[in-house]
Amino acid sequence: MLLDLIYLVLGIFFLVKGADLLIDGSSSIARRFGIPEFVIGLTLVAFGTSLPEFTVNTAAAVKGASEISLGNVIGSNIANILLILGVASLIKPISVHLTFVKKEIPVNFFLTLTLIAMANDVFFNHSPFSQISRNEGLVLIITFIGYMYFLVAYLEKVVVSEEDKDKLMNPFKAVIFTVLGLAGLIWGADLTVDGAVNLAKALGVSEAIIGLFLVAIGTSLPELFASAVAAKKGNSDIALGNIAGSNIFNATLVLGTSAIIRPIPVPDRANYDFAVLFAATLMLLIFTLVGGRKFTIDRKEGVVFLIFYFVYALFSWYSELS
Repeated sequence: MLLDLIYLVLGIFFLVKGADLLIDGSSSIARRFGIPEFVIGLTLVAFGTSLPEFTVNTAAAVKGASEISLGNVIGSNIANILLILGVASLIKPISVHLTFVKKEIPVNFFLTLTLIAMANDVFFNHSPFSQISRNEGLVLIITFIGYMYFLVAYLEKVVVSEEDKDKLMNPFKAVIFTVLGLAGLIWGADLTVDGAVNLAKALGVSEAIIGLFLVAIGTSLPELFASAVAAKKGNSDIALGNIAGSNIFNATLVLGTSAIIRPIPVPDRANYDFAVLFAATLMLLIFTLVGGRKFTIDRKEGVVFLIFYFVYALFSWYSELS
C-alpha cells in the first residue's frame, strides 16, 4: 500500500509540473499571435490544465477502470468552481468578462443537463443499467469540435508590439516546455491511476469516490495553480477563462474520449453529484450578476464557494463510510 501511495504522490507531482511547463510554453507561443487573454484562458490554459483529466481518464478507460472516469470529470468540475474559484477570489476579487455571462456559463449549464440525460438510461430508456455509451461519447466530441470552431471563428486578434514580443519566452524554449509538459502529464497520469485504483481496493473505498475527490482534486491542481497565479497578477480573464474552458473540455473532450474507448458505467450516486455541479454553476451565475459588485466574484462569495465545497466533501465521505 505504501508503494501505491508513493505512485499516487509522484503521479500528481508530475501532473502538476507537466501542466505548469505546458501552460508556460503554450501561452508564450499564443501571445506572439496576439490572442486576447480571455481566449488564452478558454483555450490554451484551459486545455493545458485539462490534460491531467484527459490523460487520467484515458488511462483509466484503457486499464478497465472506467468508473473513475465519470467521478473524475464531475469532481474536477465541482472543484474548479467551488474550490479553485473560491481560493482565487480570496487572493483577489475576480472581474467577470461579459462573454462568460452570455456564453460560457450557459454552455456549462447545457452540458451539465446533457450529461444528466446521458447518465440516466434507467429513467429515460428503462434500461437495466445506466452508462455513457460510445455513441454518446461521439456526441460529446462533436460538441467539443463545434464549441472550438465558434470560439476560434469569432476570434479578434490583439495587436502585440515588437517590444512586448521581446519580453516573451524564446520560441525554442517555449516549444521545449510544451513537449516536456506533455510528457510529464502522460507519465503522471499513468502513475496516478495505478496508485488510486490500488489504494481504493486496499482501503475498501469505491473507485467512484476516489475519482470524485482524490484523483479529481489532484488533477485539478493545475487549474488551482494557474487561476491563483492569474488572480494574483490581476489577470481575471485568464483565471475565469481557465475554469470555464476547463469544465467545458472535461465534459466534452475528456469524457467523450473515455466513453469512445470504453463505455462508462454510471454509479448510483451520480445524480447527487450532478445536482451539486448544477448548483455550483447556478451559484457562479448568481454571484456574477448580483451582490456588492456586478460582474465580480468577491472574497465573501469565495468563502461561500469554499464552505459549500467542504460541506459537500464531508457529506460525501460520510455517506460512503456509513
